[in-house]
Amino acid sequence: MSKIDDNLSELGIVLPTPMPPMGSYVSVQRIGNLLFFSGVGPFERGKPVYFGKLGDELTLEQGQAAARLTALNLVSILRNAVGDLDKVKQIVKLLAFVACSKDFTQQPAVVNGASDVLAEIFGERGKHARSAVSAHVLPFNIPIEIEMIVEVE
Repeated sequence: MSKIDDNLSELGIVLPTPMPPMGSYVSVQRIGNLLFFSGVGPFERGKPVYFGKLGDELTLEQGQAAARLTALNLVSILRNAVGDLDKVKQIVKLLAFVACSKDFTQQPAVVNGASDVLAEIFGERGKHARSAVSAHVLPFNIPIEIEMIVEVE
């Protein structure tokens, strides 16, 4: 077992089954040693788990849980793309869209749910640059969608 798999086990994290693309695109595109991931949301078994907007239907804590699940979905797609998560050199960047009410301003705190779990899983290699942007509405009425860039061996 890889070091990252051992760490996932110690953390009690079971990665979800990777979701296939939901449209006319690929989940991940490799250019050299960089992987560019399409936007992913908080899905389990092909269905959204969280719905609505932060500041209206969802609390900050629910948004963080949705962001965490979204990051785990990205890691699942990453594992499927490279086979061994020990091949990850660095999580480079996240671009997160947070569906929220017009007066909600805690987008960075929501996205911490994703950033924190990536750091738990990958340690220093999981620390990344990121943007957290508000959105009026996201596909399927999900509260968060995240893109990721990863450097691999």
